[in-house]
Amino acid sequence: QVQLVESGGGSVQAGGSLKLSCAASEYIFSRCGMGWYRQAPGKERELVSIIRFNGKIIYADSVKGRFTISQDNAKNTLYLQMNRLKIEDTAVYYCAAAVGQDCDVDMSWAYWGQGTQVTVSS
Repeated sequence: QVQLVESGGGSVQAGGSLKLSCAASEYIFSRCGMGWYRQAPGKERELVSIIRFNGKIIYADSVKGRFTISQDNAKNTLYLQMNRLKIEDTAVYYCAAAVGQDCDVDMSWAYWGQGTQVTVSS
């Protein structure tokens, strides 16, 4: 089965930067897109960013202008560059892959990584 492994998390002061990586164990056939989610203690999991297979990108309003999602298909790797980090960004970050025969109607977030901790302090 496909496995996703996140890396790059850690502790950083507010205003600093981190770059997360998510490596897939193999090419994900019929992939609709990949994304980053995060979950802070006591809060619901929330979308951070999605990059669709066609290259279209969306960001949560809370990270727009500060985070950049990208991918290297040759390496089966997804990235999240996080700049000007805030204390509110502290969370476990998860990468996920969505698949479906028709991405407009039956896309499913089928694969998830184990998560990587990001801690932002003042």
